[in-house]
Amino acid sequence: MMKNESRKGCTVALPELLAPAGSYEKLVTAVHYGANAVYLGGKSFSLRAKAGNFDDEMMRQGVRFAHEHGVKVYVTVNIIAHNRDLLGLDAYLATLEKMGVDALIVSDPGILSRARNIVPTMPVHLSTQANVTNHASASFWLGQGVGRLNLARELSLPEIREIRQKVHGELEIFVHGALCISYSGRCMLSNYMTGRDANQGSCAHPCRFSYALLEEKRPGEYYPVEEDERGTYIFNSKDLCLMDMLPQLVAAGVDSLKIEGRMKSIFYVGGVVRLYRAALDYLAGLPQEAWQDPAAIQMPQRFMQEIQKTGTRGTTENFINEQPGSAEMIYASSRAEQTYEPVAVIRKPGAAPLVEIRNQVVPGEHIEYMQQGIALLSLKITAMEDEAGSPITKANPGNLVVMQTDPPLSDGREYGILRRRKR
Repeated sequence: MMKNESRKGCTVALPELLAPAGSYEKLVTAVHYGANAVYLGGKSFSLRAKAGNFDDEMMRQGVRFAHEHGVKVYVTVNIIAHNRDLLGLDAYLATLEKMGVDALIVSDPGILSRARNIVPTMPVHLSTQANVTNHASASFWLGQGVGRLNLARELSLPEIREIRQKVHGELEIFVHGALCISYSGRCMLSNYMTGRDANQGSCAHPCRFSYALLEEKRPGEYYPVEEDERGTYIFNSKDLCLMDMLPQLVAAGVDSLKIEGRMKSIFYVGGVVRLYRAALDYLAGLPQEAWQDPAAIQMPQRFMQEIQKTGTRGTTENFINEQPGSAEMIYASSRAEQTYEPVAVIRKPGAAPLVEIRNQVVPGEHIEYMQQGIALLSLKITAMEDEAGSPITKANPGNLVVMQTDPPLSDGREYGILRRRKR
């Protein structure tokens, strides 16, 4: 945890904010919007094989960029390994150490054992895939040389507090992002339905599919599977969001708050990291006496209002206060309706910045600049030019455009995101 001196003179111990980096662009976006650390995967041994991921050279660049900005990098080596997966593991671990990676994230005891032998001074964090749900399990893993535990997402706040009281290693919890239908994500549904092994990084996400009933003697006749007439997405959980629980999590002594989303867009990564950074900074500014009763601390409504604009499936607090029920699911579709979308990313700041377009845009549109922190800057696009300086009346995704706005975007920064209300 990090000590932060507020302007009011009190000292607040803030957890680390740990953000997903499924690609180099997502890494720099997370760093820009205030992550203290990022986690990412290489081309092998990672549970998100379908994310952009990093080859060795790109990982070196990512580690260098993060470290230049005071941000740590943790690399996932968290597959549930078969014998064949151990080939090349030792060399890969040694390469990560040479790159300056700050910690490994593992779930398999065999991989942990190899890491302790090959890179004995390198910190190891335990993945949520290891299903740590009690203090005895936590003590066991800490005794094996693990320095940090990512606790199972199926724990309540009292359970987290009890583990914190009984062990001395670092504790990390997920606070935001997609939830699996299976216990801590150890799922076989994808294997049986598509042949893609979720525990090897290739999940096809069948829990997001729409389902129907087929009677064997009536081929081709499909009947909807309905639950209270709300639809057929029977495994589809809302996204975890513990924004309103942050005061109690901080008070409980959690060391790191983790955001899920290596396969999400930079709009999602930047938007969510930005809000949790602003929320933690808000908590750091509270007077000392507020922390005498953390449960009474109310997060301003604007944080949750902004969270809703990032997508993707609505929000649930999952197990943190009580057992989740049917209200924590989305039955009518695979995701909730998204009300905002990205317009562009700043590539070269200035009063008329050079931006990379993400959705078609024309002069006259009203957009918003997502500043670092919770503040937004409302803008109107007054004109656009291509890189050669010729005026244009429409910009398409991928175009590099000089954008003039009212007011001028003089305070815009590289990697900052521009958004609009969805058409």
